[in-house]
Amino acid sequence: INKYPNLEKAIINDINSDLTNSYKTIKYNVEELIPILKKWEKEYHNISINQESKKEYYYSKRKLFNTRKCNNTKQAALFIFLNRTCFNGLYRVNSKNEFNVPIGSYKTPMICDEDNLLNVSEALKKVEIINGDFEKTINYTSYNTFFYFDPPYKPLSETSSFNSYAKDKFNDDEQIRLKEFCEVLDNKNYQWILSNSDVKGKNPKNNFFDDLYKKYNIVRVMSRKNKILN
Repeated sequence: INKYPNLEKAIINDINSDLTNSYKTIKYNVEELIPILKKWEKEYHNISINQESKKEYYYSKRKLFNTRKCNNTKQAALFIFLNRTCFNGLYRVNSKNEFNVPIGSYKTPMICDEDNLLNVSEALKKVEIINGDFEKTINYTSYNTFFYFDPPYKPLSETSSFNSYAKDKFNDDEQIRLKEFCEVLDNKNYQWILSNSDVKGKNPKNNFFDDLYKKYNIVRVMSRKNKILN
């Protein structure tokens, strides 16, 4: 956002209320958030040589997070703590909306990146943060609106299946609904770009996205994971 000083308005929308609460907390209450994270980082590092103590500490924080009874600032701190200490920084919930990712193997992870939090807080001052279905974003458009979609990626295989980003899974029907929404935007002359996994790169016979977006320009790019951009 800071790279585009002429940007008049930006909106971030996500279906995950835990994430949007964290954005809002960083935007409005970062000075309250940082001391909590610093305290937990110190406590976690102090027990880094004792794996059982680390597990007990991690799972107690995970249990507290899943109650969702803390105030917004502490709930955001728990979200960030779990992101920095869980396995691969993964966010996954079950059908009860309970975060269920196990502890990661990091010895002394950075839990409180103070400079980054302050910079993000400053950048978010230009941003309106909303929480809901992607279709509601059309209510925030103007004549020159640009959309970027970064949905839960389609799994590359059945064994690598992951779409439990929220309690309601983002399955193929949701991928199709998103494409239909992009068509609505296209008909209204809004520009958009969308990223997703490259399932065809994994399986040449899998034409799900190639068929779904056949009328649009598909560009394959190399990264840590194969993605396609429309």
